[in-house]
Amino acid sequence: MVKGFSGLNDAEMELMLKAPLLVCILIAGADGDIDRKEIREAINLTQARQKGDTELTGYFKEVSQDFEDKLKILIQSYPYESTQRTPLLVQELGQISTLWKKIDNAFAIQLYKVLKELAAKIASSSGGLWGMNKVNAEEAKLLQLTMISDPAKN
Repeated sequence: MVKGFSGLNDAEMELMLKAPLLVCILIAGADGDIDRKEIREAINLTQARQKGDTELTGYFKEVSQDFEDKLKILIQSYPYESTQRTPLLVQELGQISTLWKKIDNAFAIQLYKVLKELAAKIASSSGGLWGMNKVNAEEAKLLQLTMISDPAKN
C-alpha cells in the first residue's frame, strides 16, 4: 500500500494509482493518435520519479511497475475515438479532486504538480515541425488539467 493512502477505499486507491495513466491517455490521445514517443515520455517520467527520497517515491514505484502494459490495457477499455474518450477521461480525472482531502496535503500537492508536469512533457514529446509547435490545439486545451482542483488551494 502506498504511504498516505490509508484513508482511501479500494476504488479510490485504484483511481489515484491510475491517475498518471489517465493523464497520459488524455494528453497523448487528445489529437486522436497516441504515439510511441508520448508513451515513452510517460514511462521515463514515472521511472525517474521512483528514484530519490520524496513523498512520491513509493507511489511511483507502484505506478511504474508494468506501466506500459497497464497503459495498453487501460487504453483498450476506452472508446477509440478521442471525441468519445476525452469526456470520459476528464470525468474520471475530475474525481481525484474529491480525494485530496482524504490524503496527506503535502503528498497531494506534490502529486498534483507531477501530474501537470507529466501532461506538459507528454504534450511536448511528439509532433511539431523540427521541434517547433509541438503542442497541438487539442493538447493545449487539456494541458492544465483544469478538471483536477489544485490541492494547495483547498
